Amino acid sequence: MNEHAVRRLKEDFMGQNWEPVYREDDLDKAYEKFLNIFKTVYDRNCPRMRYKNKKNYSERPWMSKGLQNACKKKNVLYKQFIKDRSKKAEEKYKTYKNKLTEILRRCKKLYYSKILEDNKNNIRGTWNILNKLIRNSSRRCNYPQYFMDNDTQVNKLEDVVEKFNRFFVNVGPSLAGGICTDDTSVTINNNTIERNMSSMFLKPIAEEEIIEIVNKCGNKTSSDSDGITMTTVKWVIEGICKPLTHIFNMSFRLGQFPNNMKIAKVIPLYKSGDKHNLTNYRPISLLSQFSKILEKLFNNRLDTFIDKHNILSDCQYGFRSKRSTSLAITDLMEDITSAMDEKKYTMGIFIDLKKAFDTVNHELLMDKLDKYGIRGMVGKWIRSYLTQRRQFVRLGEYQSSELNIVCGVPQGSVLGPKLFILYINDICKVSETVKMVLFADDTTIWASDENLQQLSVRVSEEFGKIKKWCDNNLLSLNLEKTKYMVFGNRRPHNELQLRIGGANIERVYEIKFLGVMVDDRLSWKSHIRHVRNKMAKNISILARVRHMLDVKALRILYCSLILPYLEYGVENWGNTYRSSLQPLYILQKRAIRVVHKMGYRDHTNVVFIRSKLLKFFDLVEYKTAVFMYKARNNLLPGGIQKLFGEREGGYNLRGHLNLKVHAIRTTKKRFCISISGVKLWNNLTVDMKNSTRIKEFKYKYKCMCYTRYMQE
Repeated sequence: MNEHAVRRLKEDFMGQNWEPVYREDDLDKAYEKFLNIFKTVYDRNCPRMRYKNKKNYSERPWMSKGLQNACKKKNVLYKQFIKDRSKKAEEKYKTYKNKLTEILRRCKKLYYSKILEDNKNNIRGTWNILNKLIRNSSRRCNYPQYFMDNDTQVNKLEDVVEKFNRFFVNVGPSLAGGICTDDTSVTINNNTIERNMSSMFLKPIAEEEIIEIVNKCGNKTSSDSDGITMTTVKWVIEGICKPLTHIFNMSFRLGQFPNNMKIAKVIPLYKSGDKHNLTNYRPISLLSQFSKILEKLFNNRLDTFIDKHNILSDCQYGFRSKRSTSLAITDLMEDITSAMDEKKYTMGIFIDLKKAFDTVNHELLMDKLDKYGIRGMVGKWIRSYLTQRRQFVRLGEYQSSELNIVCGVPQGSVLGPKLFILYINDICKVSETVKMVLFADDTTIWASDENLQQLSVRVSEEFGKIKKWCDNNLLSLNLEKTKYMVFGNRRPHNELQLRIGGANIERVYEIKFLGVMVDDRLSWKSHIRHVRNKMAKNISILARVRHMLDVKALRILYCSLILPYLEYGVENWGNTYRSSLQPLYILQKRAIRVVHKMGYRDHTNVVFIRSKLLKFFDLVEYKTAVFMYKARNNLLPGGIQKLFGEREGGYNLRGHLNLKVHAIRTTKKRFCISISGVKLWNNLTVDMKNSTRIKEFKYKYKCMCYTRYMQE
């Protein structure tokens, strides 16, 4: 839509009469009338039309009507030149062609620069653009001509969508039904969850709150079951916020979630394996745009209640503010290296749960929420949110019938992950002798001991308790994908066997843990190799598109394809031997040269400053320093914060802002952030340490690096 059409749409919504919505006392009818008015106004201003791009221009969206006419004129001049074969006709044709080629290249660069700028925080959108640039069709999900369902070939797409829908809906109940449970599950929950005497209440919603939430949403173009996109909602939010506020407040007041918001449009996405097999596809659920807004409003109030009453365990890192996967990695790494420093072994079990979000039992969840203080009208609202949900599958123009979802939390929702971590929260109290890190459905347990045999027996017993908890809470352990690893300064000579419920748990020597490759010696070599391979592949992609894009667009691609691999968790793995990290620095400089279209041996200091980017080794120290700023100002979770203590001494000396350096024995511990980070922090200037805000600290640190680049 052009700007004029968007402006016309906004004006139409601003002048709309919403009285039919306000007069309704029934929530479902009020929302239905709102939805009907919304669709009517939208269709009036944006009628759906089928059109077919001309073949020559279908894959060149930067081609305006004027450029298409210019190309036609060029063809006319060429035909004239072929006909006349004169020097004058040749000169006229070549001059026009060269000028047009220059304009086309410039328009193409501007087009891709703009859409890359719009998608700079959307990695999926960035990859879609790249695939168009390099004509890569291998990433597209082209559905096969037929599918197999229980050895039966299904050819018609109208039958395929029905098969997919039944398969996706039955995954959760099938897994939950196959779990053997004790009759004492409710008693177990009563014993592990302490009842909170305070109850949660929902404060009314203001129009300004809705506008703020919508404006923070991404500009996604995927449509929901009603054919509405979030981009459209953002355009017209000021015209619809008043009726939305009325409907949302009615929802909170009645403890009811609108039924029309419970319908999910599901798109099957191919994972791996045989494309004809239904089990090799995962569902992508697209929920109502207005449902997402209402969920965010509820989630904000739920977060406030959870934080106030400290409901979630400290070992929970998923879907919580001021917590991240990097902090979860730090929690595990610090404990393992401390054990190594004390000449102990650590046994870690990396637990895999089958379709955990799909098997959540609603009654058990509601029972737990009641104990946490989420009861009464709020509990009624959540029950309404979870029940009577429906979904249909869409493949191209084919759509299945709607089926009911009987268990699990809604996939693709805002509130679903938060309800899941509340559901699984009491697993942290099952064992007092092993430690845990939870990030959504990724659960890791570990324990340390000098005697490996005793450690193995203890971990096996505690893992048995966790399996029993999972069974009683209808969560299915995938023992085939669950692995264990023994960490230590040396590998034990004797073979260990870990058996749970008659099944052997496989021992591995390296594993991917929350996005980083971890080996049993914590050498980080496997992760560095993984990052190096990813960078090399993406640099080749940058090189292929460098002539099609300007430097600004290439920098956006660098920040999307290269920088995340260098930044992610680097405060944990980036303080290792410099020689091990050198290949990453070399690759980073190669990428920067590609971005700025430089020669192979050109110096990069100036372009690092111009691009406002840090060299890799400075990036490691920068991320470490930011982590330490949080540690010094008590901004970290309690379990990690306790690793850092202020320097002892009662006098206000120059080093009063310094942190205590602990005595260590091994190199592995020296590389940890609790040691290397403290040393880095203590060497910073007093002015930098005295930064009042983290934004100010980051600015000062980067300025220090850029000043050094200019002096080198």
